[in-house]
Amino acid sequence: MEIYLDNGATTKVDGFVVKAMKPFFENNYGNASSLHFKGVEAKNELENARQKIARTFNCDANEIFFTSCATEANNLAIQGIAQSLKEKGNHIITSKIEHPSVLNVCQKLEKKGFKVTYLNVDKFGLIDLKELEKAITEKTILVSIIMANNEIGTIQPIEKIAEVCKKKNIVFHCDAVQGIGKIKIDLKKTKIDLMSCSAHKIHGPKGIGFLFERNSINLEPLFFGGHQENSLRPGTENVAFCVGLATAIELAYKEMLVNNKKVKNLRDYMIKGLEKIPGCYINGDLTERLVNNVNARFDFIEGESLLLRLSAKGICVSTGSACSSQSLEPSHVLKAIGLSHVQAHGSIRFSLSKYSTKKEIDFVLKELPKIITDLRKTSVLGNHNIEKYNSMKVDHHEH
Repeated sequence: MEIYLDNGATTKVDGFVVKAMKPFFENNYGNASSLHFKGVEAKNELENARQKIARTFNCDANEIFFTSCATEANNLAIQGIAQSLKEKGNHIITSKIEHPSVLNVCQKLEKKGFKVTYLNVDKFGLIDLKELEKAITEKTILVSIIMANNEIGTIQPIEKIAEVCKKKNIVFHCDAVQGIGKIKIDLKKTKIDLMSCSAHKIHGPKGIGFLFERNSINLEPLFFGGHQENSLRPGTENVAFCVGLATAIELAYKEMLVNNKKVKNLRDYMIKGLEKIPGCYINGDLTERLVNNVNARFDFIEGESLLLRLSAKGICVSTGSACSSQSLEPSHVLKAIGLSHVQAHGSIRFSLSKYSTKKEIDFVLKELPKIITDLRKTSVLGNHNIEKYNSMKVDHHEH
């Protein structure tokens, strides 16, 4: 049995998306910059894809710029503003739980003389709006806050953040990768200035994303070459993948209400099952949370060991820690919400999709306690500590 619960990392490409993309590999393979009829056909399909995305998010088509991924979009947004507004100021505000493609570029800019404020979050992963307002100075040129965290699923009050930025006349960038297809986004209503998105988290192909740039914003490009994407992102457009992205977005929002209800029910069912396991806690906010995200920590075990044991059972998940062969540092997100090194390393992320089933969740809930019990027998803390620890267990879900 194969159970895929790592949809926060990537998703299965929907069959309708594959079908929409296929003609552009076989017949409609023209370069969208070519002047002959095949080039014109490709250009028309590229612009149709742009129009579909613009309609979905209620913005103008010329505000959508295709990129290779959301990492590129994040870099283009942050570095583009840093360069275009460097005469106005050198201060950027972000949070401590951003994706590495935001945090790493901010750290890079710090080495170039920019000042960056990293906002704290509470134990649920939410920023404090008052802290945001207090952090703004005359030199602040950009606020970059993730819409929904990729590890713990916490959804930030994006509309309120956007209002704070609008009031202070500061550019607001939002990494919306995890929120796309799960949260309704109206860009005429919500004053987001820059928004990064990706296809492969919503059953689209890997290697394609887009950046929304409001018409009032003027970004400096990172790359230089041809005239494509209004010279902001030069390079031959990947028409097939742009069509795949637009199809995935259109499908995700068409199905959103039905899928959200189904996935949320499965998520809540899974959380109730996990909470029956001694020494198990749910990381993140239980209300302001992505419908498909379950991030749980298990005392007295190591997350990577649990991941490997689950994988051996055909269950795909991800750890809550950012361990690699080069680093033993725990997840920066879990540290930011107050978890200790040991607690962070004992965390696992289960991320569901529209393809997830109750049968799959039941299998996980059946196998998981047995694996945890077995792992705790070899834990340095010892299985005998669980009952004692559990008797002192506090409710981490109070808000």
